[in-house]
Amino acid sequence: MNYTDTGASVELKRAASIIMYKAAQQSWEHRRRKMGEIITLQDNFSGIRGMDISSLPLGTMLGANSDGIGTKAELAERRGKYETIAYDLLAMVCDDAAVQGAEPVAVVSTLDVNTLFNGSENYLNNIELLAAGYLRAARDAKVGILNGETAELGQRISGYGPFNYNWNATALWFAKKQRLRTGQDIKAGDAIVGLPESGFRCNGFSLVRRILEDSYGPEWHTQSYFGHNLAELALTPSRIYTRVLVEMTGGYIDEPLAEIHGLAHITGGGIPEKLSRILKPSGLGALLDEPFSPPEFMSYLQRIGKVPDAEAYRTWNMGQGMLIITPEPERVMRIASRHSIESKVVGRIVSEKKIMVKNKGEYGKGELLEF
Repeated sequence: MNYTDTGASVELKRAASIIMYKAAQQSWEHRRRKMGEIITLQDNFSGIRGMDISSLPLGTMLGANSDGIGTKAELAERRGKYETIAYDLLAMVCDDAAVQGAEPVAVVSTLDVNTLFNGSENYLNNIELLAAGYLRAARDAKVGILNGETAELGQRISGYGPFNYNWNATALWFAKKQRLRTGQDIKAGDAIVGLPESGFRCNGFSLVRRILEDSYGPEWHTQSYFGHNLAELALTPSRIYTRVLVEMTGGYIDEPLAEIHGLAHITGGGIPEKLSRILKPSGLGALLDEPFSPPEFMSYLQRIGKVPDAEAYRTWNMGQGMLIITPEPERVMRIASRHSIESKVVGRIVSEKKIMVKNKGEYGKGELLEF
């Protein structure tokens, strides 16, 4: 018996690592001559490399955000489309850093796969697609990739079809302590500017998959909705907001271009949880009387899954990707426009300690939902 008989391959593992390393190398340009520039002492995928932090002044904070793509990985497995999933990965970790008033500068990740070959063919093409998307997403977030660890874990990793994977990452960030957004500056009357999201980001997919399987059967990914494949609709990549948020807040080194009192990244728990979290230090509440409508496919799933409106708002983003609390909404929207991101004032901060949303769900449109 040899190692290959176990379903793992030293040669393919090395080839996969080289693919990820080459993507990482290309990403280092994103931080060249900036704080967090990546320095390498050995030119190979397992070599020594790190970030140049020699000029950090007193008051600088280093932090990290970790997350993964969750069960959204299965959608790519079902469709064999791996080139966009890195947008979801980096949106989760880099945007979580940016909403704190920090500037993400580098990411590290671990890609766990069940196997890189099935006896007759290998899956290096899937790794190449993942790596290409990783590089594009890193460019959007303006971060460097420090590594691209890949591991074959056999039956520890499962999913749909012969090639299964999990992908998790950590974003490293720098911040000036006084610029971190704790929510303590939020005041009644502040505007809430929304940035829209056309997909589910990385949250609520257990419910998405259950609805689709109940409605279409176990091979639901072969079916379509108005000419568009169901799995590809659900696979819509996350918008990465990092660059526009860093420009607004100033990130680590630049001057802020707008006065920002708080930011909420609308992921797991939806508007009620994420907005409540940033409002907790101030003891205030929010009224969203003009929120974005959810994407049509999200509304469709709510209908066929008979998901109550309040549950939909607690599970999905319902069309909101980011909420920005500011006394300068016009300035914030001009910055978003420069990045070709739609925005609008979706509500305001109120003295009542609750979250109120004008319902854009399927069963009580126009009613005021309270959380």
